[in-house]
Amino acid sequence: MASVKTMMTIRATAMKAIGGHPHRFYSITGRPTFLGLMPKSSGHSPPSYRRRPRPSSTISTGTRTRSPGPSTLRNNTVVEIPPVEMKANDVCVKMLAAPINPSDINRIEGVYPVRPPVPAVGGYEGVGEVHSVGSAVKDLSPGDRVIPSPPSFGTWQTYIVQDQNVWHKINKDSPMEYAATITVNPLTALRMLEDFTTLNSGDSIVQNGATSIVGQCVIQIAKFRGIHSINILRDRPGSDEAREMLKKLGADEVFTESQLEVKNVKGLLTNIPEPSLGFNCVGGNSASLVLKFLRQGGTMVTYGGMSKKPVTVSTSSFIFKDGAGSVRQISHSFGQGTWKTRKPT
Repeated sequence: MASVKTMMTIRATAMKAIGGHPHRFYSITGRPTFLGLMPKSSGHSPPSYRRRPRPSSTISTGTRTRSPGPSTLRNNTVVEIPPVEMKANDVCVKMLAAPINPSDINRIEGVYPVRPPVPAVGGYEGVGEVHSVGSAVKDLSPGDRVIPSPPSFGTWQTYIVQDQNVWHKINKDSPMEYAATITVNPLTALRMLEDFTTLNSGDSIVQNGATSIVGQCVIQIAKFRGIHSINILRDRPGSDEAREMLKKLGADEVFTESQLEVKNVKGLLTNIPEPSLGFNCVGGNSASLVLKFLRQGGTMVTYGGMSKKPVTVSTSSFIFKDGAGSVRQISHSFGQGTWKTRKPT
């Protein structure tokens, strides 16, 4: 295998829960080793490995989760994955970069509803370079830049062998951090804006979790389409800087949760119509703030629960938010794992 310059390696710093820092993005290049979600006891040293020839197979090291549940964080181990023989339709991809999303952490903890059987390698999206192809592969060649589409488990490893249908070729000019993260968050934002109600230029939406990647994508897509966005932030240090950042992305209104502790939140809006669509990724009281902004018959889409608290809905929202005497639809829930094959109803 030709050596390449190592751009960045992940050490045992992927999560605060295991004594490190929460990296959002990392690159994997160079030697066939993955330094990822290692237990505290292993420190920051790389696992031992031996170079092996790869004429018709690939071998990699990765972090395998051995059992679901909260104790999983203590049970992670770095293991060497056995060689995988290349079949005629297979493509071997050298992973270059992959993000760490909250859902990845939840899968490792064993609390995310959609997860692979264990033991498993983490990671759900990323970008890689074709290393070798099977004899029947015609549309991909070594050196091509590819992403898994639809997303698939196991992107936190140095080499992946999958059927050619798993890989989607992309332009090499695409920035690596964009290519590695295009599959989950931007598409989530796009689908939520398109699939639940018809939005036209001049309409508005409201969302909490506005500084999340999904939230930022919602703001930018909405701005491009002439749709106003009302955004809710948590009260915390740096909220003023976050507000300015969101404004530069195209946000029309940005409020902290404490600013919305008023009887009539809609009175805070200036020249913006009542939103017909709201997005909730926080839960708890923050979800009720989204509901307060919605017009009668509006729809709130719940796609996350970062506060780990139940969605709170006031009695008045159930009774008075719709002319017929009830909220037409309080919440849609969705998981992209099933959404990629069917449209929510």
